[in-house]
Amino acid sequence: MALRWKNDLTPSDVTPEAVFLNRRQILAGMTAMGAGLGTAAHAQELEPNSFEDITNYCNYYEFGTGKEDPARYAGSLTTEPWTVQIDGLVEKPGDYGLNDILSQMTIEERIYRFRCVEAWSMVVPWNGFELADLLDMVGVKPEATHVAFETVMRPEEMPGLRYPVLDWPYVEGLRLDEARHPLTLMATGLYGKPLPNQNGAPLRLVVPWKYGFKSIKSIVRITLTDSEPPTSWNKANPREYGFYSNVNPEVDHPRWSQATERPLGGGLFSRRKPTLMFNGYEEVASLYEGMDLRANF
Repeated sequence: MALRWKNDLTPSDVTPEAVFLNRRQILAGMTAMGAGLGTAAHAQELEPNSFEDITNYCNYYEFGTGKEDPARYAGSLTTEPWTVQIDGLVEKPGDYGLNDILSQMTIEERIYRFRCVEAWSMVVPWNGFELADLLDMVGVKPEATHVAFETVMRPEEMPGLRYPVLDWPYVEGLRLDEARHPLTLMATGLYGKPLPNQNGAPLRLVVPWKYGFKSIKSIVRITLTDSEPPTSWNKANPREYGFYSNVNPEVDHPRWSQATERPLGGGLFSRRKPTLMFNGYEEVASLYEGMDLRANF
């Protein structure tokens, strides 16, 4: 089956795997330099780390708030077998094994080249399938307007749950039309390999026109609702994190500008470039026609 979405990225746009994995050492250098301020000498001090050392620099607070904590502790998470509870306003609610979900898909898993953005921007090929295909499989009732997601919560395997950093379990949500957009992906791997635990194994959300914290990891529950569901970072700090979380260069985070970004792979002092509205995915703009995207950030 042909892809149902526009993809004008080419293989040359994809962030090389070695560069993607090296983001830990680059961002660690930024931290040491005080949010990226310093001299060129600091760039020369960034020595390459071993593959094991640089596999991850990520946020997965269930394994600790330190950037290295997920890689250190996420190996304790049991990911097989994996069951996803799908409930709410669906025709076929139930507990679905991930392998059963994949076997029932009418299309094969594919590799998607998606451009992701945080303080840095990069392009990563994710393995996965469109969320819309899963929603079609379970049947969405007409009154449903939103999709809620929930991360696994296993204190015995996730040491970060001992601390009230967030209101556990981690939850996220999308409007139904956002969830059905063909760019919205359920990722099961990256670079043609299964997802590492610290990256959200075995099933995570990827919404490329939104900021990364919207991409909830290790999903165990998907609920169709008729109202906007709560989201973890919005509950924790609604002034800084809105429900929509779209990439919008015209709306600054209260503590920093979001108008520019630095492409990953060009070096610590690579030239910044303007951040693109919706992260460059213009095909989603119609989802927000008539909305004030400053108020609905």
